Amino acid sequence: MEKHVEKFLKKISFASITIATLTLLLLYLQTPDTCFDPSDPDPKPHTRFPKSTCDFTHRTYTSIDKRNRRLWSTKAWTTTLSSYSSLFKTLQARNYFSNHSRVLIVSAGPGQPVQALTGLGVDDVTAVELVDSPPLVSRADPHNLPFFDGIFDLGFGVYLDRALFPGRYVGQIERTVRVGGVCVVTVEECGSDEVDEIVKLFKKSRFVDSKNVLLAGERRTRIVMIVENNS
Repeated sequence: MEKHVEKFLKKISFASITIATLTLLLLYLQTPDTCFDPSDPDPKPHTRFPKSTCDFTHRTYTSIDKRNRRLWSTKAWTTTLSSYSSLFKTLQARNYFSNHSRVLIVSAGPGQPVQALTGLGVDDVTAVELVDSPPLVSRADPHNLPFFDGIFDLGFGVYLDRALFPGRYVGQIERTVRVGGVCVVTVEECGSDEVDEIVKLFKKSRFVDSKNVLLAGERRTRIVMIVENNS
């Protein structure tokens, strides 16, 4: 009886596989009825699908340079760039970095802080983000930076408040900045009590100052630390 049931189930399985295979083959060979027919002068509303859903026509390729030129000319980009330029001018005026400094930017977004620094004359800028934006920003995990200890003069963490692990985020920036170098982070605008808590995340640095700034259209608090040891 069990063998009979087993044979019966095998037959059903074989039949199901055969039907499924034939169905998939038919679907592959047949153009969907819902695709837009370009020869139809008056297509029904439910058939107005993009052409790309019905054939394999390649879309026009847009080069990275062309895409970047378009992006960098937008008002949103130029406004954000201006806010970063103002921030860096203030830091530069206080001698936190110079045109010869090696600068690291973490959470650099599509790259406005990079352009702001290069616009001020800084040649050596390294920027990382979870998603790369060539040629300005490379891909790297802010919680595990792929750089040696103490090789940067300035480390700038744009969005500490959005880090999954704030302590590790700060620790990685602090690790890569030389003794005597500067760590700068920004968070959502906050008061002195919150600043004190953020300062505690730094284990090798001394607090210098904090200031509320407008950055990329957001009200944020900028915090400056000086690295005192890297052991």
